[in-house]
Amino acid sequence: MTDASPLTRIDLPALIRLQADARALRLPGSRPVATRKAGLAKSAQKGRGMAFAEVRLYQPGDDIRSIDWRVTARRQSPHTKLYEEERERPILLLCDLGDSLFFGSEGAYKRVRAAQVTGILAWLGLHAGDQVGGIVFSDHHCDVLRPERRRKAVVRLLDSMVQRQDDHQPGHSVSAEAPAGRALALDHALQETRRIAHTGSRIFIISDFMNISSETPALIAQISRHNTVSALRIIDPLEQQLPEKGRFAVAGANGPLWFDAGNPAFRRAFAEKVAQHERDISHCFRRAGVGVSNLYTGQQPSHVLKSILGPRGRIG
Repeated sequence: MTDASPLTRIDLPALIRLQADARALRLPGSRPVATRKAGLAKSAQKGRGMAFAEVRLYQPGDDIRSIDWRVTARRQSPHTKLYEEERERPILLLCDLGDSLFFGSEGAYKRVRAAQVTGILAWLGLHAGDQVGGIVFSDHHCDVLRPERRRKAVVRLLDSMVQRQDDHQPGHSVSAEAPAGRALALDHALQETRRIAHTGSRIFIISDFMNISSETPALIAQISRHNTVSALRIIDPLEQQLPEKGRFAVAGANGPLWFDAGNPAFRRAFAEKVAQHERDISHCFRRAGVGVSNLYTGQQPSHVLKSILGPRGRIG
C-alpha cells in the first residue's frame, strides 16, 4: 500500500460517491422519501405534518416555513411549529480517526473503514430527510458539526474526516480544545455529544475502542438514557490473532512496526493483552447497555451495514 492509495487515505470524492452505496442499501420496493416522514429508525418523534403538536425553539436545519412568527415576536426568539405526522430524529455520527486507526494488515486502514461507514450512514440519513451531524475526533482535535437537513452539512462532515486524518503528522496544527492524549479522545467526544445531542437523537459511535477509559461506559450510558445509541467497532484481524510464524512489518503512524510472530513469549503476551482488551470491551458495552457491531478491515462497510439494516434501509 502507498500513501496515495484509497485503501490508506480518506478521499472526499470517494466519500461523496458513497451516495450510491446508500441508495443500494434501500431495499427493492422502497420509495424515495418525498416528505420528511422517515429516518434511520422508527420513532414517535414529533415533526412537520398535518396535525399541529407544539412549538419549540428554532434549531439549525429547521424549515423556515415552519416558523411561528407570533410566538417568535412574543418571546423575542425564533420558534418552530411541530406537527404529529412527521418523525423528526436527528442523527449524530461520532467518527474516531485517532492514531490507532492509522493501521491495516488487510483490506483498508481502519480510519478509511471508519470514514466509509460514517459516510454511508450520513447519506442514508440525508436521503431519508433527517438532520445529520457529527463529531469527528482524533487524538489531537475534535470537530463538532451540529445536525442539519442539508447536503452541505453532510459534505462538511465528510470534509472534516479528510482533514482530521493527518492530525498525527508532525507540525500539524492542534486545536486549543484538543483532548489531552489518546486515552481521553473518545471520552472528550462523548462529552461533546452530551452537550449538543437533542433528546431522541439517533447516535452512532464509530471507533476501534482501543483506548476506552474507566469513564467511557458511564458516558455512553448517560447518552443512551435519552437517545438511541449504537456502536460500530472497527477491527483489523491482526489485532486479534497473530500469524503462525514469521517476521512481519506492519504499517503504523510512525512508520513500520516489526514483530516475530513465532516468538513464544511474544505470542503469550499478545494473547493475554487481546483477551484482557476483549473483556474490557465486553464490560464497557454491557455496563453502558449499548449494542456493538463489528466491521473488519477486510470487509466492505456496505455489506456489514446491510446485515443490520431494517426495512427500506433503516437502522432500528
